[in-house]
Amino acid sequence: MSIETRREILAIKPYIPGKPIEEVQKEYGLSKVIKLASNENPLGASAKAMEAISNHFSKLSIYPDGNCTELKAELAKNLKIDHDQIIIGNGSDEVLKLIGEAYLTSDDQVIMADPTFSEYQYVARLMGAAEELVPLKDHKHNLKEMLQRITPQTKIIFICNPNNPTGTIVNQDRLVEFLKAVPSNILVVIDEAYYEYVQASDYPQTISLLKDFENIIITRTFSKVHGLASLRVGYGIAHPKIIANLNRVKEPFNVNSLAQVAAIASLRDQEHLAKSVTVNEQGKLYLYQELEKLGLEYIPTEANFIMFNVRRDANTLFEELLKKGIIIRSGSIFNMPSYIRLTIGTMEENESFIRALKEVLVGENSN
Repeated sequence: MSIETRREILAIKPYIPGKPIEEVQKEYGLSKVIKLASNENPLGASAKAMEAISNHFSKLSIYPDGNCTELKAELAKNLKIDHDQIIIGNGSDEVLKLIGEAYLTSDDQVIMADPTFSEYQYVARLMGAAEELVPLKDHKHNLKEMLQRITPQTKIIFICNPNNPTGTIVNQDRLVEFLKAVPSNILVVIDEAYYEYVQASDYPQTISLLKDFENIIITRTFSKVHGLASLRVGYGIAHPKIIANLNRVKEPFNVNSLAQVAAIASLRDQEHLAKSVTVNEQGKLYLYQELEKLGLEYIPTEANFIMFNVRRDANTLFEELLKKGIIIRSGSIFNMPSYIRLTIGTMEENESFIRALKEVLVGENSN
């Protein structure tokens, strides 16, 4: 084909999602498969959210509210901010993409941790911006080194908090110190996709920082603790001027109406959210104990997943677990080839994983 494509996109590697349950069932002839690879809520969505979707079926022929007015109002009330500080996206992924489209050019530089969420690299490459990857230190963001990497071309710094895939956080004091040192003409994006799961008392209350730092934007999602991953709805919180710029590049009807009503209902169902967090904490403690019994080093997490060192090739372990109906995430995609990332499931799912892991490890040791 002779049609010339934008050279910037040639560096983009298409995202490879975790294997779907149906594919694994078909490939290995399994009736039951447990997916612990994509950090989804094992309890699913709120019953109230599902009811809201059902009640909205009669309106499918009508375009959704392009402004997401009711959802913004609910978030504004919930977060105690103004509606003009909020943008709603087709997942927080889209909000990140809008940030790139609104602010980046090929003359700019983007700073991010390594490893971290792959969407940041995608955003930079989409816009042709230079990438500056700063290795984690003790599995955490190395903020000191990130500051040293700032140049006159730096436009955006991404902070994933908690970080995906390590589950570690940047605490309040370190973040404030960092923000004070970052020039005000650089946008700092703080991705809080796993915000609701965090238990650490020193986790940053970033919304309260907006009054002192007009160059930050916070992104959150309904895909994790709210269990609405398939509906694709997330949001950004920032100074109204930043939100206004993002709205310039946003599609007119980017968030479907089912997603909007489900998100509103989910926000109001605090009981389901609290139960989801409790199940996660119980599962986390169980998995910590079991991994310690197996002598496997793990990274303490503030999210709904655990990254741990299996001391062998993670891709091989991934394949062996697939045969037993367990889908996990190999750390090889994060340049951590001996680690796996495990979503914390229900207690039954966690116990099934540990049984399968023990079987694989025993099988290896007997060969």
